[in-house]
Amino acid sequence: MFDQMNGLPVHALVLHAAVVFVPLLALGAIVYALFRRWRATIGRAVVLLAVTAPITALVAVLSGDKLHERLLGQGLQGRGAQIINDHMAFGTMTFWFSLALGVVTLILVLAARRRPGSMPRVADRGLAVVMVVLAAITGYYVYRTGDSGAAAVWG
Repeated sequence: MFDQMNGLPVHALVLHAAVVFVPLLALGAIVYALFRRWRATIGRAVVLLAVTAPITALVAVLSGDKLHERLLGQGLQGRGAQIINDHMAFGTMTFWFSLALGVVTLILVLAARRRPGSMPRVADRGLAVVMVVLAAITGYYVYRTGDSGAAAVWG
């Protein structure tokens, strides 16, 4: 399922969804965390991104695993294999951090929607800080994953 589609590696087809949705989740989470007055406006979009982004990252990881298996079967070794292994490690970290960001984002959105203003300020601020930190780390890993993937293909 995650190997090939019409002769093309699925990874090459699906990775772009993660490249779009994961940074959008990070940006949306930062805006949601820092600008309380915009929460009602962007809440639904942030919830959709909190669910969609980790799924796209997971599909990219699973399809990348299949591509890696195929390349190893074709004799990939040495420096090329090391570059792809680094890329896979960054991709895995991107998935886990996007998942954590998605979960924390959902918690804050659902808690804020339950009864606006009922969540203690310290909890709201604490979750906001965690969201901003996770968004920054997720953005870093998206960059490192993309950079190492580009190096693997074009370097």
